[in-house]
Amino acid sequence: MNLKISKKGFIRFCKWAGLAVLSLFLLFLLLNRIFPLSDKIDYSTVITDNKGNIINAYLTKDQQWRMKTELNEISPLLRKTIIAKEDKYFYSHPGVNPFAVIRAFFKNIFRMKRTSGASTITMQVARALEPSRRTIWAKAREMFRAFQLEWKYSKDEILQMYLNLVPYGGNIEGVKAASLLYFNKDPDHLSLAEITALSIIPNRPSTMVIGKNNERIIEERNRWLKKFAEDKVFSEKEIEDALREPLAATRGIVPHYIPHLAYKLKSSKSNAIIKTNIDLNTQLKTEKLVEDYVRGLKLRHIKNAAVIILDNRSHKVITYVGSSSFFDTTDAGQVNGAAAVREPGSTLKPLLYALNFDEGLLTPKKVITDVPVNYDGYSPENYDQKFNGNVTIEYALEHSLNIPAVKSLSLLGKEKMISKLSDCGFDQIRKDRNKLGLSLILGGCGATLEELTGLFSSFANNGTFISPAYTQDDTLSIKKNIISPAAAFMISEILSHINRPDFPINWQATEHMPRIAWKTGTSYGRRDAWSIGYNKNFTVGVWAGNFSGVGASDLSGANIATPLLFRIFNTIDYNSDKEWFAQPKDCDIRKVCSETGMIPSDHCTDLITDYFIPLISSNKVCDNWQEIAVSPDEKVSYCNSCIPAAGFKKKWYKIIDPDMESWYRENNISYQSIPPHNPNCEKIFKGSAPLITSPVNGSEYMISKKNPEPLMLACKTANDVSRVYWYIDNKFYKVSYAGDKQFFKPTEGPVKISCTDDKGRNRNITIYVRYVNL
Repeated sequence: MNLKISKKGFIRFCKWAGLAVLSLFLLFLLLNRIFPLSDKIDYSTVITDNKGNIINAYLTKDQQWRMKTELNEISPLLRKTIIAKEDKYFYSHPGVNPFAVIRAFFKNIFRMKRTSGASTITMQVARALEPSRRTIWAKAREMFRAFQLEWKYSKDEILQMYLNLVPYGGNIEGVKAASLLYFNKDPDHLSLAEITALSIIPNRPSTMVIGKNNERIIEERNRWLKKFAEDKVFSEKEIEDALREPLAATRGIVPHYIPHLAYKLKSSKSNAIIKTNIDLNTQLKTEKLVEDYVRGLKLRHIKNAAVIILDNRSHKVITYVGSSSFFDTTDAGQVNGAAAVREPGSTLKPLLYALNFDEGLLTPKKVITDVPVNYDGYSPENYDQKFNGNVTIEYALEHSLNIPAVKSLSLLGKEKMISKLSDCGFDQIRKDRNKLGLSLILGGCGATLEELTGLFSSFANNGTFISPAYTQDDTLSIKKNIISPAAAFMISEILSHINRPDFPINWQATEHMPRIAWKTGTSYGRRDAWSIGYNKNFTVGVWAGNFSGVGASDLSGANIATPLLFRIFNTIDYNSDKEWFAQPKDCDIRKVCSETGMIPSDHCTDLITDYFIPLISSNKVCDNWQEIAVSPDEKVSYCNSCIPAAGFKKKWYKIIDPDMESWYRENNISYQSIPPHNPNCEKIFKGSAPLITSPVNGSEYMISKKNPEPLMLACKTANDVSRVYWYIDNKFYKVSYAGDKQFFKPTEGPVKISCTDDKGRNRNITIYVRYVNL
């Protein structure tokens, strides 16, 4: 009977016990929802190189060195040592060790003071997350938080949190910060002796300071090592080696390499660990080259430079130098010159010509005129303020001529150029696209060294733009085909020629320098000097100038930026010219007329070879010679409508563009002009009407009432034009020879100006005149 009662009682007890456990569990879930765990840890931002070594780090908001230890950095030795010392039952209890709590309670009661603690690793993590004074209520809260931690995280993650939060004296928290600052190594490279030495510091951080109390630390370390031996945690050999290991550590400093890139990445990313692709060896070599080079430029009032090196095969940024010296205050060395928006000078011209190649508008040997032009008031000039007449595109790019570039942009259309640059990440150009004009190609826009280096790397990758990867976890990579492989190859061939005016005269170390293609640029006012170069292996971008924006008379891409570019290539890719870009399948070679760059006709005698893109490049036959009927004395020319039955002869004449003919006349260069057309002919000819270059169509002119000055009338005509006729507001004004300049005083308001050549071709423009008191 008693046995039956005891069974009922046991069952009743189990029911009540189960109900109690369930109630406690439900209460925990309720409290867990009401009082959520505050487990957000503010870590120091750590920057690593391509090998995982720390090269920079930043303090947390509370000024602590608290670096995140990854799970894979917790070595088996570190885990085993910490658990053996701090919480040998860590993997067995649910966050609170009840036996340790009971043991500590009785010890402290009998001895009337706190002699033993019961904190598990999980409870220590809870206390570190919410530090407070040690009271019974604080201990109860720690236990509750410990249960919350165990409910939310795995044991390995809790151990990771402990190793990230444990204090090691001063403002050092976490084993990673401690191992770096005390032993200059990562946590997974710590020895048993070093781990044990670090593990005793959190208990007495004020009296156990590495670098000051090393002897006392060794004594306490050895005591624990012997305890480990007694508990047979490690082998006798491991203990003996650890006991003999000296402790000569002192507190070091955190490395601060790549300061500009580190700050840029820290500002844009929230990661505790930012893994860059920086090759520290190449970085340090380049920094030394830049610093030494700029030191020699300061007497010429040039105080800074920036460099980016991009690996063309992996598209990773392996070197990033934002200034010649981060700590140089004479020209704001902390400014990031690699990310600063500056005028790019002529550095965008290669892309422009490549786009024209792909549109079939140009080829390398296509001839273009380098003479004065006027686009609605915009009259570009070459860098040397000289004109070269007829030049090939190849020559124009090699010599960085401005007028052929502006003509090519007008031919292509600036919107196509802006769209391609926007696709390549040129943010300022994208923002200003509605404000930009033809001056864009001469540097009338904003770009950064980062953007330009990324753009030029596309020439080394068959015309495919792949956004540079600054970190190992870059997932927002842009990949776009901006030009064809053929266009990229043609540009590379042109830019690799060394018989160029921008080749540094004083460069001596070219014997073993790798073959590279490069383009220079100089901004208006000589404020920025650029040189961007590339080969199969690397793309290197160089900027030189002053962060203050002050120009320097000696500053130019050819003489200042390019020598540094060559030095860098000679350092990182010395004597490595075995590989060069192969001619792609979509690029072929053909014979063209040397005078026009077009497919030769029967009258073309001087032929040269030229690259072209089959089915894309123009197949127009050269037409710069024309057979014209003239009088026997060659003073009058005839058309088919007025050619006489007899008394004439036929002669071949070279067709010259109006702007070229005008340039010939202005520079007194002799040329064979077509005789004036038969004055008795009544036919109106089709073709190019006179181009009025002055005044500018649609412009407003303000003229002084006291001293009114006349406006100039000027035009460009075709080669077969002898005279032009000027009309003001539909009234005849004056007749003059083609190329002559005339002057007139306009009336106030809108003024219509007409110019008609002796072939009956006419052009009209309208200007606006306002008389003002000046």
